[in-house]
Amino acid sequence: MKLNELRDNPGATKSRKRIGRGPGSGTGKTGGRGIKGQKSRSGVAIKGYEGGQMPLYQRLPKRGFNKPNRKKFAVVNLGLVQKFIDEKKLDTKADITEDALVASGLVRRKLDGVRILAKGDFSAKVKLVVTGASKGAIEAVEKAGGSLTTAAAAE
Repeated sequence: MKLNELRDNPGATKSRKRIGRGPGSGTGKTGGRGIKGQKSRSGVAIKGYEGGQMPLYQRLPKRGFNKPNRKKFAVVNLGLVQKFIDEKKLDTKADITEDALVASGLVRRKLDGVRILAKGDFSAKVKLVVTGASKGAIEAVEKAGGSLTTAAAAE
């Protein structure tokens, strides 16, 4: 097979409907838009319009609140930290900081800080210094003989 012999499967491509090209085409004159009315005109976008009735999205009650200055943490599970330690991507002799986690590739970016969660098995004796951690994660690290310091505790 050569490049000039390449063909798409039969029926894979369909030519587009050419609207408003004379009466013989079947979509001439009004171009499939019917006669008169708002939708037959150009430049009309009426997505949520219900003919003058209050639209559904306005009738439904509004609830909740999104905090504009909320903190977004990079979440890391202890099992992954252990895996990276086993693969020698993280050095157990030095403190494991947020920068070390980013450098190892475990965290892509710090965002507002790194938060450690307790999912997975953890057995390394290390000193972790991060922005936040769950109670279970702190217990798991201390049970393994290490320590987990959070920025919240330091303040």
